[in-house]
Amino acid sequence: MVQMLLVPLLATIVIEWGVLLFIGERRRKVLLASVVMNVLTNVPLNLYAVCVEFQGWSALIVGELLVVVVEALGYRMLLGDWQQASIYSLLCNAISFLTGELLVLIILLFTSY
Repeated sequence: MVQMLLVPLLATIVIEWGVLLFIGERRRKVLLASVVMNVLTNVPLNLYAVCVEFQGWSALIVGELLVVVVEALGYRMLLGDWQQASIYSLLCNAISFLTGELLVLIILLFTSY
């Protein structure tokens, strides 16, 4: 169970940190806040996904949207700018989510043979 939570969390932290660096964010407090926000949002979302029977894509999308909102609020408190906070949250989470889905597809493709 720990591995099922730790691997996605670490992957999310690395991906979102990379997104922030790619868009030019270098402030230590923002990068560290990203890690904290990911622990606070990724773990509960993955616990829900693991412990509750899969409810379909709509439940997953709602969960991801909640994460985007929570992290946007966190970035807003830190940055003081709604637009920048929303962009950070949306970009980080969209790229992280899509990268995760792509990795799952690749793993399924190579393990099905």
